Amino acid sequence: MKLNDRVALITGGGTGIGKGIARALLKEGSKLMLAQRRLAVAQQTASELDPTGIRVKARACDVSSRQQVQQLVKETLQEFGQIDILVNNAAITGMPALSPFLDCSDETWDTILDVNLKGAFMCSQEAARHMVSRGKGVILNISSVGAFAAQQRAAAYCASKAGMEGLTKAMALDLADAGIRVNCIAPGDIVVEKNRQIAQELAEAGVKRDYVRKTPLARRGLPEEIGNAAAFLASDGASFVHGATLIVDGGFLIY
Repeated sequence: MKLNDRVALITGGGTGIGKGIARALLKEGSKLMLAQRRLAVAQQTASELDPTGIRVKARACDVSSRQQVQQLVKETLQEFGQIDILVNNAAITGMPALSPFLDCSDETWDTILDVNLKGAFMCSQEAARHMVSRGKGVILNISSVGAFAAQQRAAAYCASKAGMEGLTKAMALDLADAGIRVNCIAPGDIVVEKNRQIAQELAEAGVKRDYVRKTPLARRGLPEEIGNAAAFLASDGASFVHGATLIVDGGFLIY
């Protein structure tokens, strides 16, 4: 197994893409700490993935709170003794992330940026301080095709994901000497609990139909397919991949 005995901390690991990543990393031998704002959700996923409760743990965390992030890292180290992989996946996405540009309030903007971008910054800082002491580690940021192709009514969301691209590169430069690899995954249209009816919901919200485009592969992606990409980037097989973004979108950005 590619990740045998490594410890992965996954924010937003209890649902959607985070759950797909958790499943893939566990399959490759990782021990997992799943962080979710709603503890019951993380606990349910942890129990589903590992009924023994030995290899997968769950904690509550709002990644926009420095204090809660620090506590999460502390408790992960108490449980497993190390953090080898950090996956910054927690984000406000889907319909909750949409707001017409002229109606987007300061509060909405701040909430989305605080979770999607500042949260990744704080989690990375706190986890990297531990990784530096060990001289190794992997940080994976989960971005979006929204960083490259604008989406209607999603100014704050697109800005947060474009910011994730810049953050990935800057972190990769600053942390290289410490033996920490930093990369990014930009998922396309992935089927998760929140967006199974996304096309209908977007239409009802007044979003133009040309926004919802089919991929060349003629289907939506699965969380496990993002998980497989994460497992590769976290492994020694990607030892010379650094500061890069792996786009996993079924060809969506070809158009």
